[in-house]
Amino acid sequence: MATTADFIEYVCERLSPLCPVRYRKMFGEYAVYSGEKFILLVCDNCVFVKKLPELADIMENAPCGDPYEGASEHYILDIENNELLERLVPVLVEFSAPPKKRRRKKLD
Repeated sequence: MATTADFIEYVCERLSPLCPVRYRKMFGEYAVYSGEKFILLVCDNCVFVKKLPELADIMENAPCGDPYEGASEHYILDIENNELLERLVPVLVEFSAPPKKRRRKKLD
């Protein structure tokens, strides 16, 4: 089951008071960004957070799962939990890796 357009809009609506967000469709699911930083993965109407060391205390009671086959284990975020979102989002935005610069292919 793929993520619905309504659900990804709802996720962004929940996050928008905490940071500027946008989403992008990727491989039939969605990546959520704050600025240029990738912060969340939304698959099958479920929100996944990459396991960063800085999030271990905040997400210690969160369930874990794989967003797709072959992916590393991620935390599963309760998007309804305001207190958790207020603690998580600033740390997530600060410690998520900036995008890698792509090299342009030289045409011969």
